[in-house]
Amino acid sequence: MNLSRETVQDNDVNCPSEYGKLKKVLVVSPQNMRITEIINETQKHFMKDNINIDEAVYQHEQFVKILEENGAEVHHLAPQKEMNEQVFTRDIGFCIGNELIVSSMNTELRKGEVKVLLGWLEEHKIPHTHLAAHSIEGGDVLVDGKDVWVGISGRTNRLAVQALKKLLPDYTVHALPLRSDILHLDCVFTIISEEAALVYPPAFSKKDLEKIKEHYNIIEVSEKEQFRMGPNVLAIGDKTIVSLPQNGELNGRIREKGFKVIETDFSEIIKSGGSFRCCTLPLVRE
Repeated sequence: MNLSRETVQDNDVNCPSEYGKLKKVLVVSPQNMRITEIINETQKHFMKDNINIDEAVYQHEQFVKILEENGAEVHHLAPQKEMNEQVFTRDIGFCIGNELIVSSMNTELRKGEVKVLLGWLEEHKIPHTHLAAHSIEGGDVLVDGKDVWVGISGRTNRLAVQALKKLLPDYTVHALPLRSDILHLDCVFTIISEEAALVYPPAFSKKDLEKIKEHYNIIEVSEKEQFRMGPNVLAIGDKTIVSLPQNGELNGRIREKGFKVIETDFSEIIKSGGSFRCCTLPLVRE
């Protein structure tokens, strides 16, 4: 794998953190969303009502508009009719520095999404590495400089973490085993600046929670806020966060720490167990 870049080109990727200025990002419209296989408590709660597609598409369009208004170049993968979780582009890949790593999905339901991403990357001649041997999903991976945090979950296993360590010898990879009912790390832990992170403490062991606190001043998320995907905000740079209006108290605590919070409704999309971070695959941050 070539780790060097001689010049900055349109097909370069670079994401040194979770909170740098978002410049280029990959999304998919939720026009084929539906809840079929229950993956977490949020989906279980909304299974009966399922998804209002028109509302979900509108909410996603408003979210994309916010990203573009704040300087992001938004690219769209083509939605595939049979891929009802495709809106969650974060899971199918992740950038660590100037390396774009394609995930290996743990469920048959989502493996086709990886093929769509690989085709798009080839079409745009974007260098990438596919960690195909062991299950790993981008929702379990957070990057902050030379620190990489990886959730050990039902979707990401320890063998994948070992493979990631070999791939990135210059990084410190922190493994964080998650409580069994937590789908991905970014459902309970999101880094929003060099100093701050949103954390749902019950998801972690006491030891791992202390490790997180050694690196960040944490803003605690309640059980009710976690159910509403409170930690799954998107930092877009300049200490600006995109969050749900339904998490008003959490947004207030974030603002108290000096952040700007842009609220936009995503209530139809979170019915399927993911929110703003889940619905973006950043390619370039500054």
